[in-house]
Amino acid sequence: MKKIYLFVLFISLGLFLGYSFSSMSYAASVKEPATISIAWLPNNSGDNAKALREEFDQIIAKATGKKVENKLTTDYNIAMSALESGDAQLGYFGPWEYLVEHAKDPKIIPVVVESGDSGTLKDALYHSRFLVKKGNESQYKSGNSYDIDTIVGKKMSFVSTSSTSGFNMPAAAILGKFGKQANWKNMTKQDIAQSGKFFGTVLFGGSHQLSLVNLLTDKSDISAVDDIDVAQYVTLTSGEDNAIGAVYTVNKGADAPFDTLAGAQYIIIKSIPVFNTPVEANSAYLSQKTLNAIIKALTSDAVTTNPLIFAPKGSKGSLYVQPHRFLKVDDSWYDPMRKVLGL
Repeated sequence: MKKIYLFVLFISLGLFLGYSFSSMSYAASVKEPATISIAWLPNNSGDNAKALREEFDQIIAKATGKKVENKLTTDYNIAMSALESGDAQLGYFGPWEYLVEHAKDPKIIPVVVESGDSGTLKDALYHSRFLVKKGNESQYKSGNSYDIDTIVGKKMSFVSTSSTSGFNMPAAAILGKFGKQANWKNMTKQDIAQSGKFFGTVLFGGSHQLSLVNLLTDKSDISAVDDIDVAQYVTLTSGEDNAIGAVYTVNKGADAPFDTLAGAQYIIIKSIPVFNTPVEANSAYLSQKTLNAIIKALTSDAVTTNPLIFAPKGSKGSLYVQPHRFLKVDDSWYDPMRKVLGL
């Protein structure tokens, strides 16, 4: 009997060690492509972000000794699929997109994240906002402020069902407010995304810019739009930045798609903080050595002070702004968002 136990023990130990050695071997023998591809969402695939993308490419190329190319997309799902399949090895999406991808494949990991004004992770966040056109805000009055109590049946514009700030955080806020009511206790995110369920009409702009255009051209009554992707086109006219009641005006001379909307105004009726977007990697296709080189380069003082990457606030085409910087981040940093979103 002891011999049988020993035999089983040796077999189990052998399988365990074999698995461990093979896993270690796999991790150490990642077959990297000769060219690193970076997938960008539609918001960051336009000409306004071209200079930033090219500078980003040069930084990664110098750090890794590899050629770098961009995959520009017109659809969130296409960009995400490129990273998941290994067609792209790096991506700059949203925190929701990252969380969904990591849940599918733990080899997709965050590399760095943009800090807040403090240069730390304490204020490394942006905002998901419900916006209405200036002049229509009285419909959403709640006491001395505004809220989303009266949005049922309205025309709503989201960005994409894959967008963190353009759908998933707003949907979570709607479920949180209305899910306790008898009429909506069984409502799902899928209901929120469909016309005739919760909203009278639901539109998807495909980008934050176009979701805002839907609002300003009266295609929607309310639009979900983040702050960072439209900041370069508008100016805060009154109120506190990203606070309920803040009014913004489209700049004269703003680039397309706002070139015909100068002077148009909108107001925030609800604002939700969202953790900053990571630069993420599919570690099945990039070795730890390469990832370390990328992290070292992106978190360097040279990048932090590079105006083509961290541009002065309000600069055209600026995705990252001064005085921010990149910081190394681990997957666990996003756990509070997982809890809120139920992931």
